[in-house]
Amino acid sequence: MPGDSGYVEVTSRAELRELVGEPMPRALAKERAVLHEMDRRWLATSPFCLVATAGPDGCDVSPKGDPPGFTHVLDDSTIAIPDRPGNRRVDGFANVLDNPHVGLLYMIPGRGETLRVNGRGRLVREAPFFDAMVVKGHRPRLALLVEIDQIFFHCAKAFMRSSLWSPETWNPGALPSHATIVKAVQATQESLEELERYYGAQYAAKLYAG
Repeated sequence: MPGDSGYVEVTSRAELRELVGEPMPRALAKERAVLHEMDRRWLATSPFCLVATAGPDGCDVSPKGDPPGFTHVLDDSTIAIPDRPGNRRVDGFANVLDNPHVGLLYMIPGRGETLRVNGRGRLVREAPFFDAMVVKGHRPRLALLVEIDQIFFHCAKAFMRSSLWSPETWNPGALPSHATIVKAVQATQESLEELERYYGAQYAAKLYAG
């Protein structure tokens, strides 16, 4: 690795455990394999999750968001996440076809805790529950079905350290507009003005357009 002079690398699980110590019994005991009523309530309230996958070409984390309760609970150990129109890269979905293991992190705005779900994913192109996933007339053509292996609540320390939900720390203007960033990092044919229009008010109108 270029410039790694002076690095001291951790190369084994034993070394890692020696460095950070053993987890508290409560941290080990919180893992479950089936949904608790509190998990169901969290999923019914959450409008956003991150989906982590891994494939032969590397890892991917993809954000998924919809109105609260967008994750469909099929039974005590199975949930489904609808796909919505996007950039069509489907990096994470492609990974699932090679490696079914997925990790989900569910957030609720203003809450520091998160709900973590680890399990095995499958891609479903049609199922009766798709009718329950219609939002603004959009019925998904694809859903990620997750069979739960582990589920537990994660404490709020990361959110407290980052002050993520504290409005007084927000500074969205510290970086230029999304259109400006796109123009800077991608070879686009569109002008900056065209990109600004594309990502403007009309962008929100296309959130559920096929």
